[in-house]
Amino acid sequence: MPLAVSELWDDLLHCLDLRGRDGETGPVYEAGNQRLGYHRLFGGQLLAQFVRAAQLSCPDKSVKSLHALFARAGRPEEPVSYEVRRHHDGGSFAALTIVARQPKGVVATASVSLHAPEGGPARQAVPAVPALPGPEHRTDLHPIPWETRTTADLDTAAPEPPEFDVWMRTPATEADLAPALTAYATDLTLIGTALRPVPGVTQHDSGTAFTSAVTSHTVWFHRPFGADGWLLLRQHSPVLAHGRCFGRGDVLTEDGTLVASYAQEALLRFTSKTP
Repeated sequence: MPLAVSELWDDLLHCLDLRGRDGETGPVYEAGNQRLGYHRLFGGQLLAQFVRAAQLSCPDKSVKSLHALFARAGRPEEPVSYEVRRHHDGGSFAALTIVARQPKGVVATASVSLHAPEGGPARQAVPAVPALPGPEHRTDLHPIPWETRTTADLDTAAPEPPEFDVWMRTPATEADLAPALTAYATDLTLIGTALRPVPGVTQHDSGTAFTSAVTSHTVWFHRPFGADGWLLLRQHSPVLAHGRCFGRGDVLTEDGTLVASYAQEALLRFTSKTP
């Protein structure tokens, strides 16, 4: 039986509670997996756990960027260990490599850059944020275990531009979980965004009309923020070609402050019958 939303939330928080020990080359963190009923690990879980492993390894700094490569599908029934190697940990910046491993081999790797807080001028140049949609626009984006709203139908079979905006707000939680929770959400709808111009096909046709798998994902964090206030994930997929798709997005607060950006490349291989 699928978990209720509150159970999914508790399950995700449990997965972000990493347990550390000393390894041969640096700290190693053990983490459980979500109980989603999928045949493979959700990539958003791995992204969120990479963020947490980096935060725990360098608690005096904030994650600035994370670039993850997904080597193979992870198995939900096996725990994941995160092996951290520090390449540099100075007064301002740190650079890490993190390997996510299961008993049969490497599942994913991440290169992570961290930065200690400092002042300086600030500016941004992004389109204005629209008004927050009302509660009648609530939508279910499983496995995200918090409220989401959108005025667009990601699953329409009619051709639409490769763009998708979704608002999200998590339950109240510790402020340092915001980067991990946001990274988790950025993995969910970029392939669906890339599919929007394809007539008669939606993300629910995976395994029949097409095969897909994320191959790389990058998140940049620009400013401190909380995830329990409204955030807009504004997405666009500029290209789909040669069996791959690419998408990118920005994360903005309700007042229009740009707090993070992200990009993803994925396998997107269509069957011969797909238009």
